[in-house]
Amino acid sequence: MRARGGMTTTEVPLRCSPTEKLPFTLGQIKKAIPPHCFDRSVIRSFSYAVRDLLFAALFLYVAVAHIPKLSLGLGLALAAWPLYRVLQGCVLTGLWVIAHECGHHTFSDYSLLDDIIGLVFHSALLVPYFSWKYSHHRHHSNTGSIERDEVFVPKLKATLSWYSKYLNNPLGRIVTLAVTLTLGWPMYLAFNISGRPYPRFACHFDPYGAIFSDHEWAQIFISDAGLMATSSPSGFAAGLRPVVARCLACRAILSGWLVLITYCRTRAALPPRLGEWGWLRGHRDGGRGLRCTTWCSTTSRTPVAHHLFSAMRTTTPWRRPGSSSHSLASTTDSAGLRC
Repeated sequence: MRARGGMTTTEVPLRCSPTEKLPFTLGQIKKAIPPHCFDRSVIRSFSYAVRDLLFAALFLYVAVAHIPKLSLGLGLALAAWPLYRVLQGCVLTGLWVIAHECGHHTFSDYSLLDDIIGLVFHSALLVPYFSWKYSHHRHHSNTGSIERDEVFVPKLKATLSWYSKYLNNPLGRIVTLAVTLTLGWPMYLAFNISGRPYPRFACHFDPYGAIFSDHEWAQIFISDAGLMATSSPSGFAAGLRPVVARCLACRAILSGWLVLITYCRTRAALPPRLGEWGWLRGHRDGGRGLRCTTWCSTTSRTPVAHHLFSAMRTTTPWRRPGSSSHSLASTTDSAGLRC
């Protein structure tokens, strides 16, 4: 191509995810994972839930009973409240992960028990359990696909908003990241922001919305009822109003963690090519990036393994073994799952 002043420059081709055949199969990857990692244990799952609930209760008790007694003159109370919100937000993220496990039916061998536990926990955290469960399952079925993935779908240049060019700079990226971490999760649930484009309005709270099929509307109503029960006016009684307000601040920390974890484990290092998506390749490429650790889950440290085998529980200890299958499984980060 010819630039200004008559100088000739060469156009640098856009780098995309490689399309050559993968040197391994899904069956080979699964053989590299210890079989007992796929076993479900009600006792073990409930132990994580009880642990997180105890920590949440402990932090809340300290916040309500002791932080108000700290000296304002020294600024201890002002410093203690943000610290409490961060710690409590991390614990609530662990509870959210447990409900996420229920959505994949890895909490126990009983689907009804999983759905009950998941509905209670997610409703308490203001998350529509069944609504997000169904859209999340479709994300697992189409990870890395520009056409069909459900969340953080890369946009084509022709579909970028008019203001995108003003955000393509360091300050714009900081603003975008701040808005994404604070408002990204509720905006996605309510308005499908950063989600897959649908021919009509898509919302996780609409039982008849474009996201869901005809036979899923009843469960969406149940999710909405759970949210209404946990956010009803009775919960904002005069004596609970300060507690609820502080819990909402912790909920904001939780939202930031969810967006960060989801973004880091679903965005590929290189953009995919249109029309060249494959299920195994999409999961292999779409889960690479920054690994971060949540309160009680390895799903953020082994994102590819979780996407390939969502039936494998992720609330487990994790370390890399020196086994002969290490080189194969480490290609997808599925190695090291010692349950």
